Amino acid sequence: MGPATLRSTGTEGDTTVWVGGWLRRWKRRDGFDKIDLYTRGSIHFLIWGMVLCEVLLSVTRPVRHSDAPGALIAATVLAAIGQGVCAAPLLNRALDGYLGRRPVDRRMLVPAGALMALNAAGLLALGGYAGTEDFPQLQMALGGAGLPFLISLVLVVPMWLCGVSAAVVAGAMGCGALLAGASGPFALGTFLGVGIGGTLMATTSRLSAWTLEVMQKLREAQDVETRLAVAEERLRFGRDMHDVLGRNLAVIALKSELAVELAQRGKPAAVDQMTEVQRIARASQQEVRDVVRGYREVDLRTELAGAQGVLDAAGISCAVEDAGPLLGARLPAPVRSALGWVVREAATNVLRHGDPRRCSIRLLAQGGTVRLEVENDGVAREAVASPDRGSGLSGLRERLGALDGRLEAGPTGDGRFRLTATVPLPSPRAGMASPLEERR
Repeated sequence: MGPATLRSTGTEGDTTVWVGGWLRRWKRRDGFDKIDLYTRGSIHFLIWGMVLCEVLLSVTRPVRHSDAPGALIAATVLAAIGQGVCAAPLLNRALDGYLGRRPVDRRMLVPAGALMALNAAGLLALGGYAGTEDFPQLQMALGGAGLPFLISLVLVVPMWLCGVSAAVVAGAMGCGALLAGASGPFALGTFLGVGIGGTLMATTSRLSAWTLEVMQKLREAQDVETRLAVAEERLRFGRDMHDVLGRNLAVIALKSELAVELAQRGKPAAVDQMTEVQRIARASQQEVRDVVRGYREVDLRTELAGAQGVLDAAGISCAVEDAGPLLGARLPAPVRSALGWVVREAATNVLRHGDPRRCSIRLLAQGGTVRLEVENDGVAREAVASPDRGSGLSGLRERLGALDGRLEAGPTGDGRFRLTATVPLPSPRAGMASPLEERR
């Protein structure tokens, strides 16, 4: 294998690596970035296509065989290339300004307009030397000279002003064609071609930018939706942690106080109380792990038994009424879970607020709905004045609201506090309401 073959193989390998890297970068872009790049690339391709067209028409056979000076031809070609070079940053700035990313310095339009005028003047001068009859491509070349400026202008100024500018540019080029010796129909065709063509191309660019703007707003809306979902999940997690730890921490505090009093009196029962505190703390750890792992569902039967045990351990007599028949009717899982959270929060509130001695929990079905009532005595004054304080009841209302249920909480007027949760059953065909009511 010779040196030439090695160089060829190395060049092909470098090209393959470059193409592969470009494709990987393209795949890593999201949908909006791909469309943004495609739109910008398309407009830039259109501008440079017009520049190339102007360059080729400036050195076409009628121009080369005319008396046009070489310096004039070179100046016209350089003016066309200068338009493309000036239009590239102007277009990017104009698009960013239209999308609201950064302000646009309108002074950049001045050199773009000057290059357009210089290029058009050069083309008209070449048309004068070659003659419009032998150089009919002059109309196309003049249209290409106006496009780079108009495409950027339409993204910076209002549409009506861009339309007026296109008419002025078309009129100036039509008059220039007359001065270059063109006939009236040729000048009129130049005016219409430059005016209509420039307006159509500018409008197309504006529509492309508008499409990008709409997609950008959609992406921003999706970002806001994502942030709201994250915030909602954080609130949900905080609510679950409150529901899980609130009751157990209240029991731990009560039993710790009791253990301190028993220890100060020298009674051995303090050890039993601290053992119970240890058991509840370990259970709380497991419940926190379950919440973190995402196991949010709770069992109504377990919560009823747990609430009764916790309240009895705190010295509060707790009676659960009518729960057996209803639990045996196989409530839907979402209803059981929601009512389980209600029982947990209600037990927490009983432990925290006031000095209760008795608590009753009633679970019954009436008229196609399931109703849970938790009532206790020993209501504190602050609970009477502000029964809905805290985040617990608000979280319960959110849970029940998802099932079209409702929650009512407040004092009954005789020193007692009642919390009532009502949840409709999914449908009468579930075969639940009628047997329950018959049992009652």
